Formats: sequence, C-alpha cells, structure tokens
Amino acid sequence: MAERLRWGILATGWIADIVTSDLRLNGFTVTAVGSRDLARARVFAAEHGIASAYGSYEELVAADDVDVVYIATPHPFHAANALMALSAGKHVLVEKAFTLNAAQAAAVADLARERGLVAMEAMWTRYLPHMARLRELLADHALGEVKAVFADHGQKLPSDPSHRIQNPALGGGALLDLGIYPISFAWQVFGEPEHIDAVSTPTATGVDAQTAVVFTYPDGAQALTHMVLDAASPTVATVIGTEARVDIDPAWYMPTSFTLRGPDGTIRERYTTPPISGSGRHFQAAALERIVASGQLEGPELPLWETVAIMGTLDAIRRQIGLRYPSE
Repeated sequence: MAERLRWGILATGWIADIVTSDLRLNGFTVTAVGSRDLARARVFAAEHGIASAYGSYEELVAADDVDVVYIATPHPFHAANALMALSAGKHVLVEKAFTLNAAQAAAVADLARERGLVAMEAMWTRYLPHMARLRELLADHALGEVKAVFADHGQKLPSDPSHRIQNPALGGGALLDLGIYPISFAWQVFGEPEHIDAVSTPTATGVDAQTAVVFTYPDGAQALTHMVLDAASPTVATVIGTEARVDIDPAWYMPTSFTLRGPDGTIRERYTTPPISGSGRHFQAAALERIVASGQLEGPELPLWETVAIMGTLDAIRRQIGLRYPSE
C-alpha cells in the first residue's frame, strides 16, 4: 500500500470511539479529532493518543494534517458534514445510513466526483472477511440459482423519548440504524428490488419501532428483512439457492462464521473468520485507503452509486410506512 492516509475524526460519540480504537489498533494514522466542544475533543484526543484536537468541525476539515475525515455525527448532519469536508479537499468515510435521504446522498456523491475525492459509506459489514468469502461463493454460483435472502437485525435500545434513537429530528427509528444492515445485505446479493412491501409499528415518538420489508425481483427471487429497536432478535441471515444455502451465525453483520449446506443439510464448507484486532471496522478504512492509492473514486464492495440507490430504497420504505423526518 502507498503511504498511509492521515485520518481526522469528526464527532466524539460512542461510534467514533469504537472506530478510532479499531483504526489505532490496526496501524492507521489518526492525526486529529474535532468536536463542537473543545474540551470533549481534548479528552477524546488524550484517550486515543491523537495529536490535534479542534473545537469545531470547520477547523478539523481545514486542518493540513488530515487527508480523510470519518464522519460520526447523527444522521441528519451527515450530508452537511460530508459536503463541508469534501469542499475542503478531504476524502470522507460517512457513517451509515449515509444521509437522511437519496437527494442528500446524491448531492454528496456529485460533489465527491466533481472534486475527484472518495466518499464512502461506512457500511463496515460489506468489508468483513466472511462477506468477502460469501461474495466469492455467489460469483462461483456455488449456491446455484439464488432464490431468497432472510436477514434480521433487532436490539433492545434505550426507550427514553429524549434518546437519539427515539427522536424523529435526529433520524431515529429502527430503519436507518438497524434496518440499513439487512437492506444493504439484500442489495449486495440481489441488487435493486423490483417491488417493495413494508409494514411497520411506530413508537410513541413517531419513529418506527419495528419494520418488516419484502423485496421481490424480476426473476421471482425474494428478500425478507426485519428490524426492531425494542427487542433483541436472533440477528441471523441466510442466503438460499437451488443447490445450497449459506447460514450466517449471529450476529451476521459482525465478524462471524457461516456454514454452506447442500439441499440435504450436508455441510460443504464451514467458514470461520480469522482472529482480528478490534471490532472489524478497520476493514472499511483499509478499503478506502486502497481506493485512494489506486487513483479510483470507489471500490467494488460498495460503489457510491449503490449507496445512493440504497438511500432511494430506504426513502421508498419510509413512504410506505409513513415515516418522515422534520428536517426534510
């Protein structure tokens, strides 16, 4: 790989803490952190051994010692933060969901292409070793004709109405935080759905507490996805083909193992993820650095056009279930 990029961390919440720890554990160069509160930035910098701390996002993206900005703010701020960083000449890794809607995602994508910069969604699951192996099996037609995908993501998250996950103004609800995983997974296997059917149950605050979605495709294939924010679900996923199926262990979206089984249940392969340092979120950062080093603007795991299109799918689901965010 070419010389390592210098990473700046925009925001200091729990996901920024996890990602920064993964970057540092795996040899990435993290040079700066920015917060709207300088004291918080300094505490974060001290905890992670980061040299520079800034008391505004504007200062962070303008810093000469930053090449790429990891954006870890709540969903409604992703687009504005990404546009600001791109305008300052920085590549961006933007937490999922990439933006609030497809229009915002398209605006970020357009500016990235105009400036010749990499803008990538932090859909870390796409870059994990077991997902790379699954893509190989699919490319080799090891499952035969793929007929269906089942994918579930449910967690028992805070019920406090003031919490971000319960707040419509902050893009709360199961869909953007949890549902993005199985929906992106269905896209990875099948691409864009021809038809979408969604049902949902709202919280008292008006975001979606539980949503189930069925995608259908021109060849008759189906993807069934489920998300829930007030109950712990099995977090399993299965890809079903005419000649075999893949059962991914829980939690399927984290570094894990899977079993390839024939139609009679016989085990054909047991894939186990090699030991890794941290949570596995550094794989996406390594992919971004490879893309930059190659002189390209996107990679095969999750092209930018696909991120924008997935946001369009999320928009369509929200229209069906009547979920609208105040800032739109």
